[in-house]
Amino acid sequence: MGADLKRALAAVLVLVLVVYVATASASPAGGAEDPLISRNYLNDQFAASMRNEITSALGGAVDKSIGKLNEIYNEKIGYTFTQKFMPVSISAGGSVALTTGASFILTSGAASLTVSSGTVINISTGRAAATGSQMTTNQRYFCTEETKARITTNTVATGLIDGYYFTEGAVTAVRPLPFVDVPPGAWFFPAIDFVYRNEFFAGTGAATFSPGVSMTRGMFVTVLYRLGGRPAAGPGGIFSDVKDPSAFYYDAVTWANANGIVKGYEDGAFQPDKSVTREEMAVIMHRYAAFKERDIAAPDNNLSAFPDNGRVSAFAAEATRWAVSKEIIRGSGGSLLPQNTATRAEVAQIVFNYCEKVGQ
Repeated sequence: MGADLKRALAAVLVLVLVVYVATASASPAGGAEDPLISRNYLNDQFAASMRNEITSALGGAVDKSIGKLNEIYNEKIGYTFTQKFMPVSISAGGSVALTTGASFILTSGAASLTVSSGTVINISTGRAAATGSQMTTNQRYFCTEETKARITTNTVATGLIDGYYFTEGAVTAVRPLPFVDVPPGAWFFPAIDFVYRNEFFAGTGAATFSPGVSMTRGMFVTVLYRLGGRPAAGPGGIFSDVKDPSAFYYDAVTWANANGIVKGYEDGAFQPDKSVTREEMAVIMHRYAAFKERDIAAPDNNLSAFPDNGRVSAFAAEATRWAVSKEIIRGSGGSLLPQNTATRAEVAQIVFNYCEKVGQ
């Protein structure tokens, strides 16, 4: 390879990395999630200046150099290139190898990082990531110059890859979620990704999930009904306000009632359109776990750490202790908020926690 082409490749590699690092960042310049790289500076000043300089010096060799760079990585080294953070699912023990300029975000599961050369920076914290360390979910790990690293999963995991990579084990690309209101970096992304792909939840529209909308009692029982495999409906006519077999929640509510999972109110109504509270969810999930013959034992004093534990209703105390002990419900801001309603995103997280800690 000639000296001019080597210089061209080196210059273009830097340009490619700068451009993709800049465009991949979803955080505001200088924001807490991206303290090291200013997207605006890279896009508006550094990248533009370097692009002009390379074009002036090399002319048509730029496109040739980019093509040669891809050829070297793909054919000679075995790496594949992806951009815009491709979602992947990784089996337990599977691995993803990364090189200079690549990024990885672990969105669910557990994985460890091995750095064989160079440095991996955790962009979210602004610190170098130690080889052998466990990765933190929803934080971005970036390979700096002359870096080779490997991410190995301890469990079934999901993640987002950007840049040059190759895989070992069962690693499959997954189609992006169709929802414009569920960005990959959001805290609720892994849970919503899980419940949507398993068809426990549907969207509220073709391109919306509505993560901040309150979950109703009818919606919540429908989610558990889907979790249980959509069994046959139970006998109708039990609840005064669940009469229409065409209602989306009819089969779910009648099934749940027939199996002791929901009991309704003293006036004979179920109130399917009423927002479900956090303690009601705990009770319903506790009964569902019993129906599925799971462990429903609850410790006696595990709510004492929450300052609002006295707000838990008597009927929900055992179920709430169980849900907390299984890490299905983890509180919010240090409090249980048992009488608060829950959003669709929060319920997705609770269902995700249940499946991980208890099973379906």
